[in-house]
Amino acid sequence: MMTTINVLSAGSVEPGLHAFAGQVKRDLGHDLRIQFNTAPQIAKRLAAGEVYDILIAPLAAIEQAIKDGKAVAGTRVAVGRVGAGIIVRASAAAPDVATVDALKQALLSADSVVYNTASTGLYLETLFGKLGILDRLKPKTTRYPNGPAVMEHVINGKGNEIGFGAIPEIRMYEPKGLKLVGPLPAEVQNYTSYDAVVMTGAAFAEAARAVLRELATPAAKALFAARGVE
Repeated sequence: MMTTINVLSAGSVEPGLHAFAGQVKRDLGHDLRIQFNTAPQIAKRLAAGEVYDILIAPLAAIEQAIKDGKAVAGTRVAVGRVGAGIIVRASAAAPDVATVDALKQALLSADSVVYNTASTGLYLETLFGKLGILDRLKPKTTRYPNGPAVMEHVINGKGNEIGFGAIPEIRMYEPKGLKLVGPLPAEVQNYTSYDAVVMTGAAFAEAARAVLRELATPAAKALFAARGVE
């Protein structure tokens, strides 16, 4: 029987999850109705008592949901990990960001720096502090609650702007006027890992479990990997 399964998911895995929804429709006959949010927004929605069939979130959020009795531990499946990338608008020259020193110089030379207030942004703030440039960047930094707002800002920018975001989200915006300069240098790259779990009180728990079994297949992993979710 075809079922519409409600999913609350972190936005960073959006391209992979949309592709996976096609596989679910084809193989299982179910539709995924997906709502995307940042990790802080997901935490608020769960705290407010909202219930979905499937939750996809960073590991800490999944562990907290299980601890709070809001998710079923035995259903947990790894989705993958997402790295952070560096962006400029498509028409801008790409700065050298191949090394930590080059990235530092590019940021200090930029007219403005743009990133989010979610997990990627929290990491970047710590990183810039460690590099000793946070205070110098602050006057020219703009931050947004989510990745798409960062992408739109950079696309519509005029000067020498550098932005940051989750690589899968960046790839979604490349056709709209964005350029992925590259990932963060390997020694300072930050990966956020995501898991999926069936929520306690899910309206369609058995169908949701079947979806997560499908998520664990090599075909599903390949779909996500092709869209930047390793």
